[in-house]
Amino acid sequence: MKKTVILLILSLFICQAVYAHSPSDINISYSQSTKMLKAIISHDVADPNNHYVREVIVGLNGKYIVEQFLSGQDNKTTQTVSYLIPDAKIGDTFYVEAYCSISGKLRKEIKISR
Repeated sequence: MKKTVILLILSLFICQAVYAHSPSDINISYSQSTKMLKAIISHDVADPNNHYVREVIVGLNGKYIVEQFLSGQDNKTTQTVSYLIPDAKIGDTFYVEAYCSISGKLRKEIKISR
């Protein structure tokens, strides 16, 4: 009986690990005129209320500047976030990290140019 319970628990963890996956891409853009950073996070899921991008972290020149927690995803394929970042200038580098609600993360960077 004890072995059966342990095997069942292990099976559930393995199934969850197979079901979970990191976001597949992050498209980052920054508008100098509006000072808005926009990130479109690609994360294909069956149910965006139960499996979604749960956290987004933004950094500027290696320093953490924004952390946002989400309770669901926009739709089954993407999560879009936008932030007003007035301090960024040409030559600066942004990073965006996106975390899956089950497991996994992805980080992308862009350098601001003209």
